[in-house]
Amino acid sequence: MHTIETQKDLKIFLDPLRDSKSIGLVPTMGALHQGHLALVKKALTENDQVVVSIFVNPTQFDNLEDLKKYPNTLEADKNLLRGVSEDIVIFAPSVTEMYPDKTEAKVYDFDGLDQVMEGAHRDGHFDGVGTIVEHLLRLVMPDKAYFGEKDFQQLQIIKKLVSQQELPIEIIGCPIVREANGLAMSSRNSRLSKEMRQEASHIYNTLQTAKKEFGTKNVLSITEWVKSQFDPKAGFDLEYVTIVDTENLLEVEDIKPERKYRIFIAVYVEGVRLIDNIALN
Repeated sequence: MHTIETQKDLKIFLDPLRDSKSIGLVPTMGALHQGHLALVKKALTENDQVVVSIFVNPTQFDNLEDLKKYPNTLEADKNLLRGVSEDIVIFAPSVTEMYPDKTEAKVYDFDGLDQVMEGAHRDGHFDGVGTIVEHLLRLVMPDKAYFGEKDFQQLQIIKKLVSQQELPIEIIGCPIVREANGLAMSSRNSRLSKEMRQEASHIYNTLQTAKKEFGTKNVLSITEWVKSQFDPKAGFDLEYVTIVDTENLLEVEDIKPERKYRIFIAVYVEGVRLIDNIALN
């Protein structure tokens, strides 16, 4: 297993492979868990060479404290990846390597996909995501790149970015991996107390009930019911819940049989911001 820290060395490693081998990319911010490993395993089955990037991207954090608290577990991450395959290339650059001049995001126009949900609550977040993902895609130039559906909005935005930039890369969305109690796996889960990590299954259970009601009750009554299930006094502080059309991510009022819908939620639990979503039809 190789660990590479500079863009120059990564290109030196990858360039001789391009004519004969397929390359897969799994971009991460480290603090790896089984959700990340599921992406890596899928990439290994579909490509000759897999690159896993580990880089905590400062430009996608709108909250400096959140950036400071984000775990740095590079050695543990390497051990996890080594348990999956010795043939993985880890790209673990420094901030100055990726932002040599100024730690600043580009400004994108994602046709409104970035203005709702996470974008509405995290100023500049998707410009930061777009900046680092575009940079990694252009650097690695993989045949395929893998992203989890827990960040479904991000997945749709990256697909839009690849289309807009006319990059010859296939973006693969992979199902959410959950803990035994249904909580969506996230690097942030480790910041929860043991008790609240179990209690946080309430988020997924509520979404599952909403899915059962979808199609039998109107959208407004479902979202209002979901809101009623979260009480700050019980440790859950709901930021938003919304039902959207999966194509344009716009909130819907009426359901059309030919369209696909998902419900999205963001909840603070013990001050830790958790997000989740599930397909409704």
